[in-house]
Amino acid sequence: MKSTFRPSLAFTAAVLTCALAVQPLQAKSDLEQVAVSVGRLLEEGHYTQQPLNDEVSKKFLRTYLELLDFSHLFFTQKDVDALYAKYGTSIDDDVLLGNLKPAFEIYELYQKRVDDRVAKVKELLNQPVDFKNDATIELSRQKVPWPKDEAEADAIWRNRVANELLQEHLSEHPIEPGPQLIARRYDRLMRNVHEEDKPEQVKLFLAALAQTYDPHSEYLSKADLKNFSINMGLSLVGIGAMLRTEDGYAKIESLVAGGPAQKHGGLKVGDRITAVAQGAAEFADVRDLRLDKVVEQIRGKKGTKVRLLVIPADAPDPSKRKTIELVRDEIKLKDQEARADIIIKKDANGAPVKLGWITLPSFYADMDKHQKSTTKDVLALLKRLKKENVTGLIVDLRRNGGGSLEEAIALTGLFLKSGPVVQTKGSNGNIVVSSDPDPGVAYGGPLVVLTSRQSASASEIFAAALQDYGRALVVGDKKTFGKGTVQTILEIGRFTSLLGSSSQEDGALKLTIQKFYRVAGGSTQLNGVASDIVLPSLSDLPEFGEGALKNALPYDEVAKAKYTKWPESPQVFLDELKRRSEARVKENPEFHYVMEDMQRLRQKLDENRISLNEDVRRAELAEDKLRKEARSKDRLARAAGDAHIYRVTLDTVDKPNLQLIMFPGKVAAVKKDVAPEAADDADESDVIGDDATKEPALDPMRDEALNILGDLVSLTQGPKTASATTKP
Repeated sequence: MKSTFRPSLAFTAAVLTCALAVQPLQAKSDLEQVAVSVGRLLEEGHYTQQPLNDEVSKKFLRTYLELLDFSHLFFTQKDVDALYAKYGTSIDDDVLLGNLKPAFEIYELYQKRVDDRVAKVKELLNQPVDFKNDATIELSRQKVPWPKDEAEADAIWRNRVANELLQEHLSEHPIEPGPQLIARRYDRLMRNVHEEDKPEQVKLFLAALAQTYDPHSEYLSKADLKNFSINMGLSLVGIGAMLRTEDGYAKIESLVAGGPAQKHGGLKVGDRITAVAQGAAEFADVRDLRLDKVVEQIRGKKGTKVRLLVIPADAPDPSKRKTIELVRDEIKLKDQEARADIIIKKDANGAPVKLGWITLPSFYADMDKHQKSTTKDVLALLKRLKKENVTGLIVDLRRNGGGSLEEAIALTGLFLKSGPVVQTKGSNGNIVVSSDPDPGVAYGGPLVVLTSRQSASASEIFAAALQDYGRALVVGDKKTFGKGTVQTILEIGRFTSLLGSSSQEDGALKLTIQKFYRVAGGSTQLNGVASDIVLPSLSDLPEFGEGALKNALPYDEVAKAKYTKWPESPQVFLDELKRRSEARVKENPEFHYVMEDMQRLRQKLDENRISLNEDVRRAELAEDKLRKEARSKDRLARAAGDAHIYRVTLDTVDKPNLQLIMFPGKVAAVKKDVAPEAADDADESDVIGDDATKEPALDPMRDEALNILGDLVSLTQGPKTASATTKP
């Protein structure tokens, strides 16, 4: 979850006691004291209560090696075997004794391997390369073994350098000649490796230790902690993207709702940034640049432009690039506010039906002033939607990565009578049931919750509860992300001070301390929330979820809580709703495109290989270009949809007229406020631009979710549906 858990005094006292439960120590440096504290906190405070033993020691060593050498390229299996023989069962004891010698020795070996390899890469760059052979190379080496020896490593690197040269040769956005660019890139990598001082090496070492316990536990340096606070405060001036390092690239991990990147729509989770340009200036390559340096280039003054050259997440060929131009802006809580739409469309009989749509980017709360909350805002939107006589409602959580647990519980209560919403279990095994105490129901009509693989944490609690109660249908990707754990932030300085040393530089430990469980008993961890009706989506891949993260905690179950099912459950219509939806999806060209792309991407991921033959690569790129051009022509020629969409924000929720944002098949280019009941009389020229060559705004999942909701309304109301009114 994005919100910070505030540990109770009892919890803090218990962890303080654990931190003190060590044998008397000789005087140690600040870094050594930090290592001892992190080790003890993980042993005693982590949800698993897993002691630092030989089993953890082996996992820890591998995690550290892979943190340094993600793609298994610099170390050899011979190196790895030697390191396991020396440290495999002792590195845990070293941490608890404050002995950081293994961290420094392993990093020193890594430095040497990088130096040796960069020297060999430069030799390869001076040799001719054959782009006409039939060789292939792995797209990702994350799961393949380390090369067994130096000779095998040399062979792998010959193909790797050839592939990098071919990528730059094929790129439509060349920055500089390939050999020159790649040489500069590896010089930068070597320089970055040598710039890591002792504290930064310890940070990597302890980060690997925390991630050995689970992927959401993390050691944060002082700088990391500052950035974490900035992100939590949502006051950062930038593009609104969370990045992580993977194989030398800055990879998009998530997009901040309401930020420039999310509003632009062109940048997707999983995209890899390969170059950054300031305004109209030339692109600067950022491959193998330290992540903090990449972030510095992307951040900047409000109103200034930054361009990103990215490899799309769904690109079958990494030489394919796209340019994203963004205007930096201040990302505030207001940009993540809930909003609503009123959609007027025709049902299967041609009669108009009015549906409601609430987009919820996150579960937010103003912890200090208690004036702002998701529940309060959604309640205001629901009142307006009910006033407009919507006959059904969709809550869109597709890009909602979580937030406040309290708000998730309270928001669930708007759609249910009082009862349990979520169960939480701590490391001591005690289960706490969190309930909605309010017996009132703000909205009791037909309800659909729209989710994706990006829906995580608090989103999963909300969706799971409504599904378990039979209150709503969950529609979207096969399942949600699967993050069912809770973290707290513990500042290490509070514990090192008790061991004789205290420093502002000690950083903090983000520690997993609890797991979430549904009222039906199953955990949201790993399995997420499965959709009742699955719709094709390019994000619906196991590579985008908790299961793709290393050392993820397992799924398990607790006893079912006592709760009363919703009396008019939409589940009774599920078979018929599935049948109708499947028939529409089968006939929908956009879903055909999605399924074609999914099959192509799945095949590439499973093969995990790409050709080093220029003719083969050019043919594939040309085929991809022709396919996109053909689809664009098809979309322009295809009949547009029939929906009028009116936007309701918290600023306009009480105004009589609302902004018409979409006319059938077109996005409104001119803002004009009109009443929803005036939809049939609206003049198209008043609300859309004159450019008929632009593709209409496409969101097949949105359109089909509306169709499913329309069917649910029809089945719920029976014969009365034909006389549904659109007048408020």
